[in-house]
Amino acid sequence: MVRDHTTALEYLSTFEGKDGLSVHQLMDSNVRGGLTYNDFLVLPGKVNFPSSQVELKTKLTKKISLHAPFVSSPMDTVTESEMAIHIALLGGIGIIHHNCSAEAQAEMVRKVKKYENGFINHPIVISPDVTVGEAKAMKQQFGFAGFPVTENGKLYSKLIGIVTSRDIQFVEDNSLTISDIMTKDVVTGSQGITLSQGNEILKSTKKGKLPIVDSKGNLVSMLSRTDLMKNQNFPLASKSASTKQLLCGAAIGTLPADRERLRQLAEAGLDVVVLDSSQGNSIFQIDMIKWIKSAFPQIEIIGGNVCTREQAASLIAAGVDGLRIGMGSGSICITQEVMACGRPQGSAVYNVCKFSNEFGVPCIADGGVQNIGHITKAVALGASTAMMGGMLAGTAESPGEYFYRDGQRLKAYRGMGSIDAMQKTDAKGNAATSRYFSESDDVFVAQGVSGSVIDKGSIHKFLPYLYNGLQHSLQDIGCKSLVDLRENVDSGNVRFEFRTASAQLEGGINNLYSYEKRLHN
Repeated sequence: MVRDHTTALEYLSTFEGKDGLSVHQLMDSNVRGGLTYNDFLVLPGKVNFPSSQVELKTKLTKKISLHAPFVSSPMDTVTESEMAIHIALLGGIGIIHHNCSAEAQAEMVRKVKKYENGFINHPIVISPDVTVGEAKAMKQQFGFAGFPVTENGKLYSKLIGIVTSRDIQFVEDNSLTISDIMTKDVVTGSQGITLSQGNEILKSTKKGKLPIVDSKGNLVSMLSRTDLMKNQNFPLASKSASTKQLLCGAAIGTLPADRERLRQLAEAGLDVVVLDSSQGNSIFQIDMIKWIKSAFPQIEIIGGNVCTREQAASLIAAGVDGLRIGMGSGSICITQEVMACGRPQGSAVYNVCKFSNEFGVPCIADGGVQNIGHITKAVALGASTAMMGGMLAGTAESPGEYFYRDGQRLKAYRGMGSIDAMQKTDAKGNAATSRYFSESDDVFVAQGVSGSVIDKGSIHKFLPYLYNGLQHSLQDIGCKSLVDLRENVDSGNVRFEFRTASAQLEGGINNLYSYEKRLHN
């Protein structure tokens, strides 16, 4: 008997459960063992909204939210100040590596924090006795020439003028003093105005800089039109709620020297610190967490790496604000092969997140992320964000120079457990050796490799590709936000299917003589 098509939905309601598996059924390791992202698919839902409506806001830590779930890995071939600046502008956050001196790392953090300011609380101030030649040299040094002029050349002194690039550009006599050529009729804002009020003054007066003065005319801070333009160009930018500066993270180890390193990072304005270890469940990390909570309560702490709920419990009890999940799943990592320790990343993310979410501790899925679909799956399994190393290596903003081999434009990419990374600095100050507990080793045991990756262009194209792709992925699943996805996974409304090896082969490109894979235009 053929049923009447108008009764299809009524007939569907007679089935005991929804098609596919719940996340709990899928991730039962007693049945299927450990799973990676490629071992399963998310079943489609119903599309009743445009992809542009999908909200990707998420939590990095208990107190820090991001507009996009993208975190760059603290590797010396992935994240320095350039990557951290531009990923923050696009809604994510960069974690600056520590395979360098404390001073160099703090300077990188300082560059990120100063790139886009709200109120510039420490503007560069000059005195009226500075010469035009000196002002031109300062423009070369700092990359801008908008300097407020005060009576004694210091902040909190009486504002008497301002000098801009237009004031000095065509002055040929470099011996003239700034007092001779500065603009004396300065448009100012009063101390206590809001950021939006200050920006309105900049718009209406068409000025480049707005000095902020107190009731006595003393300079206390400043606003910049270039920052206003950045606000308009990057509406998703990750910023501090209080200072409106770009958010920035940095990694440290658990050595005694890392306490002094953190002091310098805190002075540079660090927002979140990542305790960088391949095996986070150690007395060294637990002691470091407790010390940071006492010494720098304003800095959020992400602990890790972990892949079991027992590891997670130790760090949660110590007071972490976020967790980093993954052991041996990165594209350049050989920890599982060499150490026989680790866990398939899908199982690691699911089991740790299921536990940590009970305590309101957000988790970063770190490792094994190779495409948009893997980010979707990581979030579906409970992660709040995805950390990317190989995905971002090879972009214009990653450290290093491009080179050519066999007609391909490449950049170097190496694991922090590789011999190359371990030998970059002296053992006592090396991020790689401390991450793998190898500081005292005479013979380094590699847990990573060195290689190269193909040029991916700028993240100003690559990250919007990831962002839009993730929106489309959630649209197919039928969820309007990452929060909606998590709730529907937990309730069993979002379903999954296990993939056999032949199913994975079928889901990839096959039966073509040749093809070109272009990820975006």
